[in-house]
Amino acid sequence: MPFTLPAGADVEVETEVKHSRFIAVLRRVDGPVAAQGFLDEQRRRYPDARHHCWAYVTGNEPSERAERSGDDGEPGGTAGVPMLQVLRARDLVDVAVVVTRYFGGVKLGAGGLVRAYSGAVAAVVDAARLVGRERLDLLALEVGHDTAGRVEAELRGRGVAIVDTVYGSVVTLTLATRDPARVADVVAEVTSGAADLVPAGTRWVDV
Repeated sequence: MPFTLPAGADVEVETEVKHSRFIAVLRRVDGPVAAQGFLDEQRRRYPDARHHCWAYVTGNEPSERAERSGDDGEPGGTAGVPMLQVLRARDLVDVAVVVTRYFGGVKLGAGGLVRAYSGAVAAVVDAARLVGRERLDLLALEVGHDTAGRVEAELRGRGVAIVDTVYGSVVTLTLATRDPARVADVVAEVTSGAADLVPAGTRWVDV
């Protein structure tokens, strides 16, 4: 199962290696454009830093994943690739990480840089609260406006995931599940058999 960050605040951890400061920031992103925007933001945040090395992985399906990294002036292969390898090893998706380095006056050598950058990413990932990503079946449920609030509350109270609510002439709730038969039983009980579920495809959701 792939993992990602919950939507919300970035995670930041600072480490120090031989007087060099490594500021690692991890963010959830929805694609390469957002990852590039995050990198640009970190460069503006720390304009006097010598290096802003980066890596990202986006896309839930292995066949759809986009993976890139950059050394930003560090010797080739000593920063971006080791950072990306940590994200891969943790099976992270839809995340970007930027490690900003303030040089401390002591050269670390190629091996030292690899350990410092990969260690910075491992530290920020360890500090993050991760959530799983899973492709679930979607089921559409139409209910009247007069009962929508009660039905939604009862479904959530019984552990049914509701990923979308659309208000029109009726209220359409989109349910996500790995067990459609169980959800059908719950819906039948909550609505006294008065509502039908319609298959609505699949979606990757946080679990």
